[in-house]
Amino acid sequence: MSERFFSSQPISSELVTLEGPEAHHLLNVMRAGVGTMLSLFDGTGAEYSAVVESTRRGEAVIRILERRVVDRELSTSIVVGVALPKGDRQKWLVEKLTELGVAELVPLITERGVAQPTASAVERLERAVIEAAKQCGRNRLMRLASPRPWADWVRGVQAQSSEGLRLVAHPGGERRLNFELSSALPVMLAVGPEGGLTGDEVAIANSAGWVTVSLGDRILRVETAAVALVAACSIGRE
Repeated sequence: MSERFFSSQPISSELVTLEGPEAHHLLNVMRAGVGTMLSLFDGTGAEYSAVVESTRRGEAVIRILERRVVDRELSTSIVVGVALPKGDRQKWLVEKLTELGVAELVPLITERGVAQPTASAVERLERAVIEAAKQCGRNRLMRLASPRPWADWVRGVQAQSSEGLRLVAHPGGERRLNFELSSALPVMLAVGPEGGLTGDEVAIANSAGWVTVSLGDRILRVETAAVALVAACSIGRE
C-alpha cells in the first residue's frame, strides 16, 4: 500500500494541494518528489490513488488517478465519553480509539477529573486522530466533540434517543461485561476519571438509563478501561 496522506479539503477535482503538516511529512520526511505515488483520503469515506505533480516550498500539488470507496468502519456507531487522563496518555487514548473504529470521542468534565479538557487541548488531539487514521486505514476521522459536563452528556444521550446500549465502566458495576451485545444497536460508552465517578455522578447516569459495568477486579487506568470497553463492545461489529 502506498503511503497515506490526509487532505483537509474535500477532494473534488483532479488536482489537490497539500500544505502544513501533511506537506512537511511528504516532502521533508518521506523525501518525495515529482512522480512519487501515494494514497489520499479526505474523511468522506473514499481513498484516492495519486501522484505528486509538482512541489514548491511547503506545498505539494497532487494529481488524482483513481477514486475508490473503501469502508473500514464498524457496522454500528460507538461513541465514547471519557474524563481525559493527563499528559501524553491523552494522545495514546485518541490513537487507540481511532484504531478500534470509534465514531466519536466526547471529553467529559467530571468532579474528580485530573485533566479538565479545554478547546485548545481538543484541537491538539485532532492531529493525533489524523495520524492514527492514516496508520490504520480508516477513511473517516473519529470526531472529537467539544468538552461536556458529565450530567449534561449522560442526560442528553437519553433525550436524543431511547434506543441503543449505554454503559458506564465503574468498579463494582452491576454487571460484568460478558453478556451478548446486539450488533444492530448503537453503543454509548462512558469512562470516569482516575479518582472514579462520585456516587452522585453514578446516580445521574443510572437515572438516565445507563448501566454500570465492571471490567474486572483490578483498577484500570482511564485509557486502559476505555480501550478494553470499546474492544469488548466492537467484537462482531466489523
